[in-house]
Amino acid sequence: MVKFSSSDAISILRSFEIAGDENSPRQIEQLKTWHPIETNTAFSFRFLGSNYFMLVDSAAEDSQGYVINNIQVADRELNSELIHNPKGGLMSYGMPYKGKDVYLVREVSDKKRLDTWLAEFDPSTSRSTWQKHIKNGHILVNGEPELSPKRSITSTDIVEPQLPDPADHSDKELPIIYLDDNVVVVDKPAGVLTHAKGELNEEFTVADFFRRYTEVGLETNRPGIIHRLDRDTSGVIIGARNQATATLLQKQFAQRKTKKTYIAIVDGQPEPAHAKIDLPIGRNPAHPSQFKVDSKGKSARTTYEVIETDGANSLIKLQPETGRTHQLRVHMAYVGTPITGDKVYGRESGRMYLHAHQLEITIPEGDRRVFSSDVPTDFSLKNLSE
Repeated sequence: MVKFSSSDAISILRSFEIAGDENSPRQIEQLKTWHPIETNTAFSFRFLGSNYFMLVDSAAEDSQGYVINNIQVADRELNSELIHNPKGGLMSYGMPYKGKDVYLVREVSDKKRLDTWLAEFDPSTSRSTWQKHIKNGHILVNGEPELSPKRSITSTDIVEPQLPDPADHSDKELPIIYLDDNVVVVDKPAGVLTHAKGELNEEFTVADFFRRYTEVGLETNRPGIIHRLDRDTSGVIIGARNQATATLLQKQFAQRKTKKTYIAIVDGQPEPAHAKIDLPIGRNPAHPSQFKVDSKGKSARTTYEVIETDGANSLIKLQPETGRTHQLRVHMAYVGTPITGDKVYGRESGRMYLHAHQLEITIPEGDRRVFSSDVPTDFSLKNLSE
């Protein structure tokens, strides 16, 4: 009878280059012994969360089938793999140890999380998107909707994606301000997203509209998108119809060669009536989707000018020199006059009164253009006071 200890297991695992000098016999757990046939001995144990088996048998002669069949005497359903001897040839398995041939077998679990299985099934769709499909009831496991991405499945489970048809937005339109072979400029209404926040989205977005006119980014949820406006901000937004134009426009935004003018209504009356706010902005760690003035943030500069005021509210012109996320909203809130209706940085009162009035930019052929959107008729101090 072959005697076998945890020290033997670690020594053999080191020979197979699975364990190292940093590992000790104390990491061998649940060590058991049995005899598949009278002339050999098998051992099972756990090491670092995996199940292993060793067969001591000088008659195996490197036969995979022989070794696996002897190991599976204890469990015919065992899914396992025979480990190569790293010191032998490509098809060598037996490892000499104390005058015996030892074969090492590792259990291979075919269990996988449902979201992992789906991501491997269709790598073109991200795992996070598959998780959303699962939570929305779009995946059947053995004929029943499964709502947990953590559900473990095996090769015996039947997984059936029942994905909904993409939303049809062919009947939806946006007002076009300008269109040529290179750019499309639209007047975005308040309440419309610039682009979807994820792959699963049934809302109509500016990107959905641009998709009809562009060859850029068609494989993404941001076709033609060069810059963005917040959902509740209305006004001018430009898209690229080809890659050369996209590169040209993106470079201008990055190098701050565009000139943007916004019209807004704010709570109260900014003092002085005309000033530049030069305050860095960073993400708010307490609310990761929000931003705040932060000395460690990125530089941000905004010029404002009061057009009209009644004391309670003011109609102002805003010109950002930089393009930080939520820049205008954060700056105006910081100086004590948040944009009226800004439910994140101020107080909610109907729509947010922020409008992208003009965009000055160079389009292909070196043509410097100013695209404008009329200020909405409800941008009125009188309207607010009534």
